[in-house]
Parts: sequence; structure tokens; C-alpha cells
Amino acid sequence: MIALRFPALLTELRRLLGDANILADHAELVVYECDGFVVEKNSPDVVCFPRSTADVQKIVTLCNEYDVPFLPRGAGTSLAGGCLPVGGGVMIVFTRMREIEEINLRDRFAVVQPGVVNVWLTNALKGTGFHYAPDPSSQGACTIGGNVATNSGGPHTLKYGVTVNHVLGLEAVLSDGSLVRFGGPVEDFLGPDLVGLLVGSEGTLAIVTKIWVRLTRDPQGYRTMLGIFDSVDDATAAISEIIGQGIVPAALEMMDQGIITALEQAFHFGFPLDAQAVLLIELDGLEAGLDEQRDRVLEICKRSGAREVRRADDPKERLKLWKCRKQAFGAIGRLSPSYCTQDGVVPRTKLPHIFRAIIAIGEKFGVRIVNVFHAGDGNIHPIILFDERDAAQVRKALDAGHAILEECIACGGSVTGEHGIGVEKIEFMSKLFTPDDLAVMRRVRDCFNPESRLSPGKLLPTAGGCGMEHKPTVQSKPGRRAAL
Repeated sequence: MIALRFPALLTELRRLLGDANILADHAELVVYECDGFVVEKNSPDVVCFPRSTADVQKIVTLCNEYDVPFLPRGAGTSLAGGCLPVGGGVMIVFTRMREIEEINLRDRFAVVQPGVVNVWLTNALKGTGFHYAPDPSSQGACTIGGNVATNSGGPHTLKYGVTVNHVLGLEAVLSDGSLVRFGGPVEDFLGPDLVGLLVGSEGTLAIVTKIWVRLTRDPQGYRTMLGIFDSVDDATAAISEIIGQGIVPAALEMMDQGIITALEQAFHFGFPLDAQAVLLIELDGLEAGLDEQRDRVLEICKRSGAREVRRADDPKERLKLWKCRKQAFGAIGRLSPSYCTQDGVVPRTKLPHIFRAIIAIGEKFGVRIVNVFHAGDGNIHPIILFDERDAAQVRKALDAGHAILEECIACGGSVTGEHGIGVEKIEFMSKLFTPDDLAVMRRVRDCFNPESRLSPGKLLPTAGGCGMEHKPTVQSKPGRRAAL
């Protein structure tokens, strides 16, 4: 505990921020011992709540003076242990830096602090004719700063891209406490794309304190449909044909029978419990042509074996169809005391294969797995159900998750689509990248973070290591996985 090891640092932090912005009591620190990846836990020594960029600079400077590791945290919805305080230290939590500083519709950008919850910006823009496109399924809880750290996607990634495609500029505190700004409200700054470098670096290069985001004009119209299929193969065949015919939906989301059952039991949407897959399809854009695309999609779904295709004929019905998808993870709470959401990517044509592989892996390890896919871009989210109070179940869940990610690599895919590497998947980095690739990544990190005090033990394995060098796995109490 820093309170015991570094009493002078704690005194300095209290003087700097005030007692109301510091947590150092063990009972309070337990809240921050993990994020959505509940399998590994380790408590920070102290938690700080800065209210300004200057506060962040002072905290970082103090940590350097006392040679104490530090890391940033948003809402703690990371699903790969990106907020795990490996080795303890000072956690800098941004829930009190939560202002939308500017919305500029004429120049189509907004400026937000990192603790702004994603949906707050969506709500602030309602009625303006513009929106912020990245909308992770956890957008009611996750922060835009956290989205920047993991380069989050969401249901509309297929058409609109991920977070890095919508960040114009960043203000950040470097690991030595100095302040930098990359990019800004205008497009295409000269020089290297350092905004692109920082987005997705999982807080290992700098601590972002302000974000300039691009605003996108709202589509004129939407056409939203829900296809119910008797097999996953039929649903994925429909996906492939929709894309193959040159139609680019705004969203193509698939849920399997396990999720359908959980949703029906929890919310009574009227799904047939014997359906094997549900496909949520949304088209958007100019009104001219949308009806013709919708009719083609309906025909493709029926030709691919859809038992039923529901259409949303007004905004209220559209919201109801989206409610099915957005509440999927909430419904899982009825199935298991704990769950682990994996995040892999495969080529779209491999979706039937990976789905069958996931079923086989679940049977092999004796764990139940249900599935939600961002099917349009091949981003899978198998959800492994277990009870974290049972060590044997935890081991099986971890082994099953690793087997799924190994299969993603074998399919020519990746071990993360939007959740990041964190601590959970660090051992896979040496399977995805060559030693030379990893050496270059370490050199880049060392340029920004030479002492490795900022977010240690994340993203990159130790040189010559396998990625399993840290071992903070602690099962300290029962808990439940945060919703995606």
C-alpha cells in the first residue's frame, strides 16, 4: 500500500487534489481492482480523480518523483483487463473530467473530456442533424476516452468505421508529465499520423485529456429489419449475399439461439425459442433508393431460408428492434453469475466455420457459450458462461477462450476487433506478429514511455517473453462481468 510504502506521496496527492478526490482505503480500492475482465484482479494503491489536465500533469510528475507506476481508467468497461493495475500504483480515474466542451456544427466537430460517456454526446446532438458515429454496445456506460484507448467499434462499424476514423485531434499528458497536442479541429495535419498512433494504444503511450471528434450528418432515412433463421448457416449465407450484391448496411448483427432464449425470457420480444439465429439488418442513407435496397435484402433473406423477416415501419418500431440487440448482454445476467466476452475477428466467409468451432470448443471444455456477432465485419463475441467462485470453471472458461482465439488466428483473423489486448491476450501478440514487428512496437512505446511507469504490463509482451510474465490473477470475491 502506498499509504504505508510512500506516505509522503499520499500526503502530496491529498494536498494537490483534496481529500474528496483521493481514495486510499482498502475497502474503497477494491472497486477498482478489475474492469470488465473479472478473471484477473489487483488493487491499485491509490485512486485519484483529476478535474483538469493540470491535475493530471501534477499527478504524473509526482508518480515519477516517487518512482510509482500509474495508469488511466475511464468507466472500467474494458473487457480485456486494460484497466488492471498490474503491480498496483496510482490509478487516474476520469469520471470527474466529463464535460462536452464544444459542439461546432458548422465545422462538424465536438471537443470532449475523456470521462464523457459515449451516449451523452449522442443525446447532446439529438435534433441537430448530426451524430457521433462510434456507438459501442456499452455506449450507455463507456467513456469516449476509453473508446480512444481501445479504438472501439460497435454495431455500425461496417459502414462508419471505428473510433480512429472519427478522432480529429488529441491533447495528452506524456509519461514525463509534459503536455502535447496532436491534430485538432481541422482535417489532415501535416506530419506523421500521431493521432492514429495513440488511438488504440491502450493508454501505454500517453494519457489523453481532451479529444476532438468528427461529427457526421444524420442519414435521411433508415430501413431496419429483423430476420429469424432456422440455422446459423442460413443467416451467414444471407450476410454474404447482401454484401456480395454491393449493399453496405449500416449494421449487420447476429445473435444465436442461446441469446434469443435469454432475451425472450427476460424481455418477451416474441421470438420463437426454436430459432437458431436472428439477424438485425439496418440500411441508412438518402431516402431515394432505400426502399429498393430494403426489398432486395428482404428477398435475399427469404431466399436464404429466413422463417420470418420483421420490418420497422416507424422510429418507434426501429427502436424496439434495436432494443433486442442492445439488451442482449443484460439478458445474459439471467443465465450465469459470471461471463467472459471474447473478441475475435475472422473473414466473413469463415463465420459458419468459427460458429461450429465455438460449439465444439464449448463441448470439449464443458462450458456453455452463447454468441453475439458484429457479423457484417466478421467480429465475433462468444460469451463464455461460468461461475468465478469455482476455480475449475474459471480454468475451463479461460481454456475455452484461448482455444477460440487460436481458431480465429488459424482462420486468418485476429484476436481483437475492438476490445484491445489488455492483459488477457498479451500472450497472443507473439503469435500474431513477428519478433521484428514486436521490437518496433516496443521502440515506439519506449519513445513515449521510456521508464514504463505508464500502464505497465499491458499490450506488449516483455522482450523474449511469452506474454505470461505478469501473474496478478487473484480470485478475491464473486462478481459479475460488466455488460458490453
